[in-house]
Amino acid sequence: MEITSVEYLILDKQYPFVFVHTDDGLMGIGECFRRQPVLTKTVVEEILAPSIIGKDPCNTDARFRDMVNAGRALEIGGAIWIGIAGLDIALWDIKGKALGQPIYNLLGGKVREKVPVYASSLKRDLTPIEEAKRAVYFGEQGFGAYKLHSAVPGKIDDDADQTVATVTEVRKAVGNDMDILVDVNGAYSVHHAIEIGKHLQDLGVFHFEEPRPHYDLEGLSRVADALDIPIASGEMIYSEYEYRDLIIRGKVDIIQPDIVKTPGFTTFLKIAEIASVLGVPITCHNTQPIISTVAHAHFVAATVGVPYAQEYNIEHVSIRDDYPILSEPLNIKDGFLTVPEGPGLGIELDMDMVRKLAD
Repeated sequence: MEITSVEYLILDKQYPFVFVHTDDGLMGIGECFRRQPVLTKTVVEEILAPSIIGKDPCNTDARFRDMVNAGRALEIGGAIWIGIAGLDIALWDIKGKALGQPIYNLLGGKVREKVPVYASSLKRDLTPIEEAKRAVYFGEQGFGAYKLHSAVPGKIDDDADQTVATVTEVRKAVGNDMDILVDVNGAYSVHHAIEIGKHLQDLGVFHFEEPRPHYDLEGLSRVADALDIPIASGEMIYSEYEYRDLIIRGKVDIIQPDIVKTPGFTTFLKIAEIASVLGVPITCHNTQPIISTVAHAHFVAATVGVPYAQEYNIEHVSIRDDYPILSEPLNIKDGFLTVPEGPGLGIELDMDMVRKLAD
């Protein structure tokens, strides 16, 4: 079997998908991170696709090396890794289809039947009372955990930050039966992160995400040393080498790779090994509720070191909520996602809708 062509389509002007075609008629589906999709399109079409066309898609390790070498990924990074991520997911989809196996079996088999997911609120304009009411609503829908983003991104210690007030109201509204996660996107200085973190500890917050930017490993380690609350980070890095440093030098308690950035199943397997050896759990970062969510679900289903609820985007997403591209919606009930059982990713796309939404 050989790869014959690669398509890169941007759906509804913002959601990038890749389709890898083979001479056996199999098609692999992948998704890339949604920021700057036109840039990623150039990377995929001009650099990465030529390196794998004409080669065996099922030899995923070799194809990964082909793409890394073609893109000089370790040197350039960024959009190169994001392009590789989508293509790697698609290649694993093909491999599963060729072998008649779901990807979770290719990763070693299930260690859990269903994947717990938490409601991730990405709004930044809610008052503390509004956020609390929203958390109650999603608790009533069966979610056992809720994440909020209450700080001011791009600022440091901004006076408009309402994190403590918001978490106080949410905790008051949901009681102690619902976990609260807080993501501030690196918006605090070290001393302020420690100050806020102590309040969050008292409010029983499950994890404190990115109190300092991912690149400030010393700052993260100082915050982690000063607090008992788990510190989480990792959504903005790509290679297994960066995750090694985040754990060892940044001293984070939970790492958060995102499979449409941290490139695909091939890299996730390496990160899982590092995390296992160093005793650090994984909670996947995930804001894209289609292929990204399915790919994460296969990984979580097959990986022991992913014990917590995983992120699920509760905001409006056009290709899920207005113009669904999945032939069958994902089964999410009572805070659990059922992992698709079919070969590969185990899902089918409505290709008529895909073509309609493509640029």
